[in-house]
Amino acid sequence: MCHKQSAMSGAFSFQPFDEATRRNPFPVYAQARRECPVYEHPGLPVVSIFRHGDILEILRDPSTWSNVFPPPPGFVRPDHLPPSMIMVDPPEHTRLRSLVNQAFTPRRVRALEARIEHIAEGLAQELITRGRCDFVEAFAKPLPVIVIAEMIGVPAEDRDQFGEWSDALVENLGGGILGPPPPEVIFRELAAVEAMREYFAEKAEQCRREPKDDLLSALVAAELEGSRLTFDEMLQMLVLLLVAGNETTRNLLTNAIYTLIGHPDALARLRAEEDLIPSAVEEILRFATPVQCDVRRLVRETVVAGVRLEPEKVALLWLGSANRDESVFTDPEVFDIARADNRHVSFGFGPHYCLGANLARLETQVALRVLLRRTRAWRLAESEPLPLHPSLIFRSFTRLPLEVEG
Repeated sequence: MCHKQSAMSGAFSFQPFDEATRRNPFPVYAQARRECPVYEHPGLPVVSIFRHGDILEILRDPSTWSNVFPPPPGFVRPDHLPPSMIMVDPPEHTRLRSLVNQAFTPRRVRALEARIEHIAEGLAQELITRGRCDFVEAFAKPLPVIVIAEMIGVPAEDRDQFGEWSDALVENLGGGILGPPPPEVIFRELAAVEAMREYFAEKAEQCRREPKDDLLSALVAAELEGSRLTFDEMLQMLVLLLVAGNETTRNLLTNAIYTLIGHPDALARLRAEEDLIPSAVEEILRFATPVQCDVRRLVRETVVAGVRLEPEKVALLWLGSANRDESVFTDPEVFDIARADNRHVSFGFGPHYCLGANLARLETQVALRVLLRRTRAWRLAESEPLPLHPSLIFRSFTRLPLEVEG
């Protein structure tokens, strides 16, 4: 239901699960920003928000818009599974985040650049050797998994297993927004969480005996201090970091290659002007936003864009729409790798601003630099529509078949 409907335009409707909309949501986003910036989904306590300014106001106000959500009907959270850091509000969120912040400062992340480049070089050589490959499986998936696994302290031989667990945990992310998820989906996600917790519990015992210079050892030390982090909180933190540090960057890398293929002039310019890579990554984040939607729960009555909303509304914040808002960006539908003043919200905003933003940026910048230097060309190897990410939250592909010329 729309409260600012234009008499000329007819009834506005937004179906976020519709495949055609997911593949190209931008015309619908533009109409929503003009005519229906606050859309109440019929028959549901769910509202979609589309404008940049409204979304910033919501994200900066956790006292009104909470990250704490009730469990699905019939689901009782086990006592040993505390909510993860992204599902709590300040001051609890502040306490948990402070324990891992230091691992993701710009200085600490920049120190990883040489290692990231070495990993990217090896993966790029494999692309060139094969000539034809699925970019997701061969490059976009392994690079962030290796990097975050090494930061945490996960041995190389265990990385593939973590990729499988991560996929299981994000497959239905956002799927319960417009209705409760099926019991088998909840069971599958819980099984993955329990398997990861069991794994990390064993690794934590090893770190107690022999601490190392990694994030796992740092969290074990915090847990041993007693008041700063419980054992169960530590395990949930590790699960979150491994999944979040993998999934978003994988989709960003995939979107980067796909978007540059679709804009050959920009790709040619980037090959000629390597110093544009940082701004190109910011433009990819804006133009091909990997995380399309953030979610909040309204805890008290408020007004958004002139619409009064009651408590317990669930707000879908369409970051992909905010990043095309014509009131903020000049020529928002144009892909401009030299764009200045790029105020995108692809990493969120406010207290829950993405902890790994610096790392995702660096990984993508290094990956593009290596790929542009090591290859002469890359192109799509198939013409049929690419398979969409299964989660409503993400806009990317699970497969990207490429032909690569070294």
